[in-house]
Amino acid sequence: MQKRRVGSSGLEVSRIGLGTLTWGADTDVDAATAQLTAFVDAGGSLVETADGYGDGLAQETLGAVLAASVPREYLVIAGRASQPGGPLGDGSARGALLAGLDATLTRLGVDHLDLWQFPAWDPDVPLDETLSAVQVAVLAGKVRYAGLVAPRGWQLATVAERGRALGALTVPVSAQVEYSLLARDVEAELVPAALHHGVGLLAWAPLGRGVLTGKYADGTPADSRGASATLAPYVEERRTERSARIVQAVLTAADGLGTSPLAVALAWVRDLPGVASAVVGARDAAQLAASMATDAVTLPAEIRAALDDVSG
Repeated sequence: MQKRRVGSSGLEVSRIGLGTLTWGADTDVDAATAQLTAFVDAGGSLVETADGYGDGLAQETLGAVLAASVPREYLVIAGRASQPGGPLGDGSARGALLAGLDATLTRLGVDHLDLWQFPAWDPDVPLDETLSAVQVAVLAGKVRYAGLVAPRGWQLATVAERGRALGALTVPVSAQVEYSLLARDVEAELVPAALHHGVGLLAWAPLGRGVLTGKYADGTPADSRGASATLAPYVEERRTERSARIVQAVLTAADGLGTSPLAVALAWVRDLPGVASAVVGARDAAQLAASMATDAVTLPAEIRAALDDVSG
């Protein structure tokens, strides 16, 4: 699999990343091991996790796989910063962030994160305090690079400029955002800001929460996330009349190219300006293999233009 630099930084990741949203819940240790092994064997490196996934179960599952099956050095682990309440503060307070980082490292069984992604903005905590937590973590060797989670354009620009003023250690190199043919609102302000400040995008839910694969065109498959009690609302948000028109365009493009709707939707996001990696989740190793196979797919300019028009 091809690798890319994250923004203007020296951090290099696979252009398709592996998300762990369902690990520990729908995906047990054996299934997670099969996924991560196949991912690494195909040249994948970026693995995204958060302590909010299953209240820490996803990270514990990833930690179990790392301890038994996949060497840590093969991976670029991106973890979202914790926002617990309690005596150490809340939100983006320094105490809360650093305590959450320590808990994440313990669950994973590792001594550092390659990329630590923290909340872009907390109106109740001074930005300098949040950035000081990043500096402490980097200087302690617990974090290699810092990034943002779901920032707005002005927030990214503000954090980037303030980070530069405080020192290179606190400058964000990435922004993890939802980006797909069904979710293009980030193009108005965030994408231009990221390109200007050399911040790479990690595109979350590039398959439109599964809707762009076409699996929901004729109903809700029993084994899909749309049939899950916990994830159904997450999927339903993307099942609209507009989405149906876009899905039909994706199906038509896939038929014309002799490939899958998944490949079309994923390739569209993956090759957008500023995108360092498109992060996918999977039910099992077979489903993940389908996403990995798209590394060889490149959309013709006319197909990309048609998809831009119908989804714009």
